[in-house]
Amino acid sequence: MACIVLEETERADQSNETQIALISGVPDDISESFLARVPREYHMAMRCVSRRWRDVVCSDEFCDYRIKFNLAESWIYALCRDLSGGVFLHMLNPFSSRRSWKRVHEYQYIPKREGMGFTALGKRLFMLGGCGWLEDATDEVYCYDAAMNTCCDVVPPLSTKRCYFACETVDGKIMAIGGLGLDPNAKRTWDIYDPLTRTCKSCSDANIVPEIEDSFLMDGKIYVRGGGSSTAVYNASSGVWEHMEDVMASGWKGPAVVVADELYVFDQTFGTKLTMWCKHKRMWISIGKLSQLVMKQPCRLVSIGNSIFVIGKDCSTVVIDVENVRKTSMNGVMVCSSIPKTWDDDIDVISCKSVAI
Repeated sequence: MACIVLEETERADQSNETQIALISGVPDDISESFLARVPREYHMAMRCVSRRWRDVVCSDEFCDYRIKFNLAESWIYALCRDLSGGVFLHMLNPFSSRRSWKRVHEYQYIPKREGMGFTALGKRLFMLGGCGWLEDATDEVYCYDAAMNTCCDVVPPLSTKRCYFACETVDGKIMAIGGLGLDPNAKRTWDIYDPLTRTCKSCSDANIVPEIEDSFLMDGKIYVRGGGSSTAVYNASSGVWEHMEDVMASGWKGPAVVVADELYVFDQTFGTKLTMWCKHKRMWISIGKLSQLVMKQPCRLVSIGNSIFVIGKDCSTVVIDVENVRKTSMNGVMVCSSIPKTWDDDIDVISCKSVAI
């Protein structure tokens, strides 16, 4: 009886709270407009004001409003692995006056996992698949809500158990492409995962390249690069895999990132060099070199605005402003800023994504 009374009391409190204005004397639509203009670094404190404030700040509508009116701020999330093989999450607020990487303790630590897929969709991050040192590929899917700062339950799992695969989002769906799995044909398949309808279906195509090493999304198409410089392109509008243009594929010699509809590649073949694909001339252009003393390879790339964040081992980070880099390069060496690591542990960066809220 006491439990029933307590539950009824809690429901009554929640019902009464929904009838209270967000800000006393101010219509809710105006209040929500005020709250949307508060910098993202204070959203955690706003969530503690009341249940209503928490529900508003953590809602998809709140994030969509900030994006619509150019109020959103993108933070970078790095999926990392320690020496024991455990997987965890680090976060960087690039707009903070004290830029530094921080551990996301609310994301569950996954022991001894390799070959996971990592992607962002809206305000959520998804970690998919992977395998253990003594375990086969898995179909598990994990989700972290960056606005709520908590992990979410996700169903169903992937259609195909896979690891070491490409992972991109297009048209509101997650694409898990190729890789390795219990099924030897997994390398020629891809899963289309829809978090909205919570469905996942598997497709196959002989044009998917094996041993996928990198991928990027540009102009509504997914580009993947496999071992031996093999490449393929997925056209989301037609659902067809095609071969990549030879000239374009020839310059894809490292991690790639798209900035303002332009493709940049961090070539680590001989030193560290940033190149750009010129769509109009159909050729690669050298932008500049980066000193090997400022970071540890291998590197991952993520873009925010006109800046490329080059994230190396231990989350050592270099920021390149692509608009100014040509003006400020000295003898072909790019002038850029850096963000040092703030811990002593050795970690590898598996993948990096940005989430705009």
